[in-house]
Formats: sequence, C-alpha cells, structure tokens
Amino acid sequence: MDGMSGPYVIRGSVCLPEAELLWRFSRSSGPGGQHVNTSDSQVELRFDLARTEALPEVWKQRALERLAGRLTGGVLTVRASEHRSQWRNRETAAVRLAALLAEATAPPPKPRKPTRIPRGINERRLREKKQRAETKRGRSARDWT
Repeated sequence: MDGMSGPYVIRGSVCLPEAELLWRFSRSSGPGGQHVNTSDSQVELRFDLARTEALPEVWKQRALERLAGRLTGGVLTVRASEHRSQWRNRETAAVRLAALLAEATAPPPKPRKPTRIPRGINERRLREKKQRAETKRGRSARDWT
C-alpha cells in the first residue's frame, strides 16, 4: 500500500493487519459527470473478525458479541463512497473500521458504586418543595370571593 497512512491503531499496540484486510472497489452511485463511469471510487473493506490472529482472544470475543448484527459469516464490512477519489475513500474506510473495532473491543464500564444522598441535602430539598407548594397554593383563586 504505497502512500497509505497506516498502520491503523485500534488501541494500545494493537493495529489492523494490512494482510488481513480485503479491499473491493466499485463505481459509486450518485449523479454522473465526466470521469464518473470510468473510476471505481467506492471502497468496500472487509475484515475477517472470526479468524483474525491480530486481536487478543478476549477482545475478539467482545467484538464478536457486540458487532453480531453487523457481521456476515464472521466478516465485518465497511463501505466508503463519500469522496471522489478512491484513495480518500480507502483512508475513510480504514479509519472507520479501526474506530468500530476500538469501540467494540473496549472493556465494559466499571459498575456504579451506589451512594446515599446526605440527610441534610434531602431535608433541604423537601423543605424547598414544601415552600414551593405553599407559594402555589397561595395563588389559587378559590378563596378570592
């Protein structure tokens, strides 16, 4: 890949292996014009998530679970066709794939530690609530005769 600004880092020292990326090029849809019928600028990037050796096993399992809806036979596909040049679409697709894998392999968030509201704060809230109710009750027009 001459000129590509890889390697695409997923997280830490783990990168997308160039050898495991399958590229397919086709003509982008959309309005025509000069040059449009001759250039394959749409990029489809495929990455075999189920068979990859590049990801740690834990990450791989996590990604397979989280991306289950997007996988076709264990293969993750990303399409890019927003740019007119194939090179820029390749960049976009690779960055998008790396971001997708980074999000899917992220560790689950730490569980929230339940905390109690301090008694003073709760009492103050109830006092203010009561005061507000009094104010509103004073506005009612029932004893204005």
